[in-house]
Amino acid sequence: MAGGLFALLDDVSLIARAAASSVDDVAALGGKTSMKAIGVVVDDAAVTPQYVEGIKPQRELPMIWRITKGSLINKLVIILPIAMILSWIAPWALTPILMCGGTYLCFEGAEKILSFFHSSPSDATDTVQHKGPEAEDSLVKSAITTDLILSAEIMVISLNEVIDQPFWLRLGALIAVGIILTLGVYGAVGLLVKMDDIGLALTQRRDGNSLLGNALVKGMPIVLDIIGIIGTAAMLWVGGHIVTTGLHEFGVDQPHGLIESATEHIHNGALSWLAETGLSMVCGLILGLVIASIVMAVKASTGSPSATSVAQH
Repeated sequence: MAGGLFALLDDVSLIARAAASSVDDVAALGGKTSMKAIGVVVDDAAVTPQYVEGIKPQRELPMIWRITKGSLINKLVIILPIAMILSWIAPWALTPILMCGGTYLCFEGAEKILSFFHSSPSDATDTVQHKGPEAEDSLVKSAITTDLILSAEIMVISLNEVIDQPFWLRLGALIAVGIILTLGVYGAVGLLVKMDDIGLALTQRRDGNSLLGNALVKGMPIVLDIIGIIGTAAMLWVGGHIVTTGLHEFGVDQPHGLIESATEHIHNGALSWLAETGLSMVCGLILGLVIASIVMAVKASTGSPSATSVAQH
């Protein structure tokens, strides 16, 4: 009896070790996929603060929390099942889907750059000047819809990184990525949108913290602008890299080969990465400008507003 008990405990120990190992694998894969999706994540962080501009300070965090819950539903309830089914029955479709998402990122990055040079004060992004629950509901819905697009890109990029892993590791990694990135992004957004309020409170103090408060109040618009610039650059980099790599897989080697030949003689790892990133960004910008030009021409021919209007995100 004792021998059987010890054997059972040994089995439980082995199962626990295996489970711990699986958790480590999921964590490692989650970290790997999160890094690949960084371009879209930065864009997500740059996008969201616009949805709470102009609303009452006490409603900012509740709105962000509602958007956070919507983002989790987007990733875990809508996108995750579709992605897992896709990886099971049609893994070959991931590269074309990724290339479509990469092309969209390139277009959006190029459109942001074009809008910077062509926008006027009247083109500024709408803020929430009107009040009431209906206006808030409309904004939250708009933010969650935008998040659905970005979340789809994040999850497909992540899935592509773990496509060769067993089903449960794929599932665990995607769940980890979905939760961690969502909480990380919207937690950071919540902190960003409240920093000016924190700064304003500090300015009313009579000690040295008032200087810090003034710096926060004056500095946060600059910080948000910098995040927006980083997000645009990251979209062009990630989009360009996805498209050139996808073309290489389909036998179109010129863009990928050009990047490789330009970086093969750089033996410093950091410099090589910077060079590859810069060239991918240039490829993404060229592709994005081509797509944006086509969109502008189509809109001009149909009498629609210019494609160079400020992008929604």
